[in-house]
Amino acid sequence: MHTIRQHNAFVDNTANLEFVKEQISAAAQRSGRGPDDVSLVAVSKAFKAATIMPILAAGQRVFGENRVQEAVDKWVPLRAKYPEIRLHLIGSLQSNKVSDAMSLFDVIETVDRPKLADAIARLRDRIGYCPDLLVQVNTGEEPQKAGVWPGKADAFIDRCRTEFALPVRGLMCIPPLDEEPSLHFGLLREIALRNNLGSLSMGMSADYEIAIAFGATHVRVGTAIFGRR
Repeated sequence: MHTIRQHNAFVDNTANLEFVKEQISAAAQRSGRGPDDVSLVAVSKAFKAATIMPILAAGQRVFGENRVQEAVDKWVPLRAKYPEIRLHLIGSLQSNKVSDAMSLFDVIETVDRPKLADAIARLRDRIGYCPDLLVQVNTGEEPQKAGVWPGKADAFIDRCRTEFALPVRGLMCIPPLDEEPSLHFGLLREIALRNNLGSLSMGMSADYEIAIAFGATHVRVGTAIFGRR
């Protein structure tokens, strides 16, 4: 398991970025995959533009944010300078924020209920565009967390595809903190395989190497790059 490096105000976050990328490459090779098979989503939630700029200058272009309004305020000006940025929404999305989210994010990873799927589909029909979508699966069946429960995932994925005609590309999960993550990564992979979904967003700073071994195509890493919030 990856050990989170210690961070302080004087740490060079670009060095952290390079370390994480090296670890991703090594983990991908161990699982018989190439480094380009795994996309690093640098989780920049709660960090200001001044902290993100060195990471952008170092070449990182894929970022994850939790809150729509924070992301709009932060990334609209940054994207003017770096138009090739790809943004992932990795936090819960309320239906009344769908318009803002779809205007900014390239990927929404947290589709988890029919009301949200319907709101996305209706706006897609009006504007003629939809970002890539991942269904969030609550693999630990934790009542305080968002995500469709595993036993209902197949039916929800099918409904998104058929009733709403949404571009569901894959799945996302956040395992419980006190449980072995490999069990949850394996479960997510099984759901993806039987639904013919190619994208798996799983693994964070403490367990992204394990997630890669279970087939992660996207790992969401914040603390190991930017430090603790």
